[in-house]
Amino acid sequence: MIAFIGNQISEKHMNKRIKWGIILTIGIGLSGLGIYQFTPHENEELTAADALPRENKSKTLKVNAQVITPHLLTDEILVTGRLVPDEEVNLSFETSGKITDIFFTEGSSVKRGELLAKVNDRQLQAQLKRLEAQIPLAEDRVFRQNALLQRDAVSKEAYEQVKTELATLNADIENIKASIDMTELRAPFDGIIGLRQVSVGAYASPTTVVAKLTKVSPLKVEFAVPERYAREIKKGMNLDFRVEGRLNAYPAQVYATESSLDMETHSLNIRAIYPNRNGELLPGRYADIQLKQKEIADAIAIPSEAIVPEMGKNKVFVYRNGVAEPTDVVVGIRTESEIQIVQGLAIGDTILTSGTLQLRKGMPVEIQALN
Repeated sequence: MIAFIGNQISEKHMNKRIKWGIILTIGIGLSGLGIYQFTPHENEELTAADALPRENKSKTLKVNAQVITPHLLTDEILVTGRLVPDEEVNLSFETSGKITDIFFTEGSSVKRGELLAKVNDRQLQAQLKRLEAQIPLAEDRVFRQNALLQRDAVSKEAYEQVKTELATLNADIENIKASIDMTELRAPFDGIIGLRQVSVGAYASPTTVVAKLTKVSPLKVEFAVPERYAREIKKGMNLDFRVEGRLNAYPAQVYATESSLDMETHSLNIRAIYPNRNGELLPGRYADIQLKQKEIADAIAIPSEAIVPEMGKNKVFVYRNGVAEPTDVVVGIRTESEIQIVQGLAIGDTILTSGTLQLRKGMPVEIQALN
């Protein structure tokens, strides 16, 4: 019993030592943590930030630039037009009748006045023969009446009557001949005749299209320019045009302009002439037309993408001492890819041609490509 009680006391004493040991350990740990919190030490995030390159704190923009040099600037207008024939007509008869003959070959060249087709004229030919048969008798009457008049054997009125009858007969013959001419279809000008739309034996009327005749030499170049250029286009102005599939440019010359602007498009319609002597080009094709207005020597011209519109003004960023500096400019003529600068820039200035929307005054820039 005494031994049991001793063991219990011994166990209690050991448990108390363990508890105090745990409490002591926890206390030491908390003390160490407090000392660590209040002890100065290195901040890894700040250290990493300090280690970053200085340019990341003040961002440098990589841009393209161009050194301004004087060069020849051509003021030109670029528009799209089309080639049209010098003359073109749908061929048809002036009278009605059955087609008896077709003399042309489709797609061939014909000359002015060449007989192309004919309708039935047998009735008219018969009337012509009847009238022509009366001519000798009528002429003989006039001759005899004139001889009698010289001897005062007939009155002057009788002579004038037979003379009028002869004139009427001749007029009737001319009328029949004109009707016969209307049965013949002839080429009104030199050209190329297209596909025929009728056959022999078909009944034709003035509304029946037999074929189309086109004059392709010369060709007309038809186009329009915006109203701001209307007064600058003059008769005799030269131009060049290109067509798809051909590398070379073709010269033409303005020969006429419309008398007024188109009310819907506010543009001026213009026509130029191209000889097309060998018939190389066919009408109906689209053409890219280049009209040269004037040439400016030693002009200051910059790419259009370098211009930054702002508050009704135009500005350009210039490279100076590693930063972008804006400068106001006054622009002149515009071409397809360049804009003339008449005030604000000088020869030798380096302008920035990319990233213009991101640039700000004094912003550091790095030129990655210099033209």
